[in-house]
Amino acid sequence: MKKLLLLSICVCFLFSVQAQRPDAFPEKTLNVLVFSKTSGWKHRSISSGLKMFSDLATTEGWNLTATEDANLFTMDFLVNFDVVVFLNPTYDVLNAKQQIAFKTFMETGKGFVGVHAATDCEYEWEWFGKLSGAYFKTHPPTQKAKVIFEDLNHPAMAPFEGMDSYTTVDEWYSFTENPRERVHVLASLDESTIKKAANDEWKMGDHPLIWWQEFDGIRSFYSVFGHTHEAFEDPKIQAHYAGAVNWAGRRE
Repeated sequence: MKKLLLLSICVCFLFSVQAQRPDAFPEKTLNVLVFSKTSGWKHRSISSGLKMFSDLATTEGWNLTATEDANLFTMDFLVNFDVVVFLNPTYDVLNAKQQIAFKTFMETGKGFVGVHAATDCEYEWEWFGKLSGAYFKTHPPTQKAKVIFEDLNHPAMAPFEGMDSYTTVDEWYSFTENPRERVHVLASLDESTIKKAANDEWKMGDHPLIWWQEFDGIRSFYSVFGHTHEAFEDPKIQAHYAGAVNWAGRRE
């Protein structure tokens, strides 16, 4: 069933990367599923995100499987994984039966990592909004801006150790509701560094961008990074997502 396909193929596919396990890796090998189905906007950077996670599987010692096929969301398939990564999915990507399987699976103590557009997904499914932490509202044009670090005491923040902020180019999401009261915020947007915007609809005042939470036995992490190809090519952001997946998989 598992086929190794070129990352540039933009159809339903399944590919796997088997971990090579040097002695330096932790004893626990993580089985990671990367899901990137889109029913709305399709980020061109998904291909770069898939390459990043494939490369991380080799360096981190994960067994990684990637697919756009929601029909695989059954308990028989999902039970093989420790962490599910939603890589820039959009809109309604799971039907009711698939939602039940995913929720049931996650509540067995699994990990979730939401990448960028993971908050632009499953708007009609209240539980998924709880899992991701928020729903996307809008954004100003893609541009350089400053991310302010609030808490570096998390494995995903290790590449930013000793830094107060990080300035980079991305698409800076705002959300329908501020998630701060429900999640542990790690970083937020310095809104004063946004220079290009048609209006103020994107402003939140307090503007979280990166967070984690634990509920119902689930570890959930979300980060806004990932609109551009360059984001997934940034070594700090690569290490950021490596730490997020390892944390979600309880491999610390």
